[in-house]
Amino acid sequence: MPARRRTDPERGRAALGAWLRGEATRVDVTTAVRFTLEELADVAPGNAVEVRVPPAGAVQAVTGPRHTRGTPPNVVETDVETWLALAAGRLSWAEAVAQGRVRASGERSDISHLLPLQAARER
Repeated sequence: MPARRRTDPERGRAALGAWLRGEATRVDVTTAVRFTLEELADVAPGNAVEVRVPPAGAVQAVTGPRHTRGTPPNVVETDVETWLALAAGRLSWAEAVAQGRVRASGERSDISHLLPLQAARER
């Protein structure tokens, strides 16, 4: 099986920078989401939690039991703007959950300790 294709880190950082400056195109936003999801998977490799940011992407991360069929037991789902704000540190996990902007289910679904992502923090 071929290696999983990744977003070019330079392109991902550029897209994220455009989003942080408020200059992102739709393509930039999608690229930034995919880049940050891939960064999450690098920081917390595994298959215990599925993080979904429709329609831009999804990733499995965090060590623990792997699921193979059906709905995974640990799911985090949010929209693109919320995900990028979490990844960049513009929004805290607690705020996002309290505002109903993140839906998290399962005992491993609290990924607050992984956010913000180092690669996405505002500079």
